[in-house]
Amino acid sequence: MDDRQIVEALLRHDEFVTRLFFYRNLRPLLLSLIQRLGRDGQRWEYDEMVGELYTLLMENEGRRLRTFTFSCSIYQWIKVVALRHLTAQTDRVVIDSESKEPLYERAAETELSDEGERAQARADVERLLDRMPNQRYANVLRRLTLDGVPNEELAREMDINIANLYNIKRRAMAQLTDVALKDKTQYGHQIH
Repeated sequence: MDDRQIVEALLRHDEFVTRLFFYRNLRPLLLSLIQRLGRDGQRWEYDEMVGELYTLLMENEGRRLRTFTFSCSIYQWIKVVALRHLTAQTDRVVIDSESKEPLYERAAETELSDEGERAQARADVERLLDRMPNQRYANVLRRLTLDGVPNEELAREMDINIANLYNIKRRAMAQLTDVALKDKTQYGHQIH
């Protein structure tokens, strides 16, 4: 496919071409950007990068993608667009959830009857958060659950909207679950 056919297929939301383009053809370019844009030891995840770039290109009925003039290759153009957009972000932004459910449920203070139990539970959660591979996710969970920061305030701090925060929190909870399950398996072997 030439560049014009790729652009037309993307604008038609052709699922096969879109998947092929983002997950095969653009993969080396995006992996290079992920390496380049990593900051503070944290890196974009590939699916997050694709989601952010796809959203950027396709918002407003593909307005940005329609500005491509074919004066260079689509890959060169996307590299410039992606670099400009992603480096302008103060934080990584991914939008794929319009959920209005609360980001977490606050446990009643009476569930842990004494200060020692509360301190031990907090230490256990901190230990699991420290083991998470993506510390950005860990920090979101820490701020929401342990520090009790309201959703809107955390979204403002991160310079993202609430929908983005819900998405990041969902991914963070999935990663924390994986860490906790591995920890449980490892801890169980140490006891026996």
